[in-house]
Amino acid sequence: QAHVLESGGGLVQAGGSLRLSCVASDASFRTYMAWFRLAPGKEREFVAAVSWSGDNTAYVDSVKDRFLVSRDNGKRTMYLQMNSLNPEDTAVYYCAAGAPRLYRSYRYYTTWGQGTQVTVSS
Repeated sequence: QAHVLESGGGLVQAGGSLRLSCVASDASFRTYMAWFRLAPGKEREFVAAVSWSGDNTAYVDSVKDRFLVSRDNGKRTMYLQMNSLNPEDTAVYYCAAGAPRLYRSYRYYTTWGQGTQVTVSS
């Protein structure tokens, strides 16, 4: 059964860092994976995605040069290192898996986690 589980969210001051982790079942991990976020009053937003090999990545413009997506295939885990956080990054962050290619649209991802809250105080 395919499933993913996020962890690592929390409360941090502006300028701080957090690292999110997403552990996937074997069925979920052998696919393209991504991070999305949902902030109050906003639509679900693509944040970053990574290919199975880890060589191909994509980011939304607002997080480029601040966030880094990676994966450890031996641990079936995807990471999102978030640096220089600002209050606009406050959201519930979701791990997604199951896409056949590196897509930015949530419609292509078939497996979703429960989400982890990230709150950045000013």
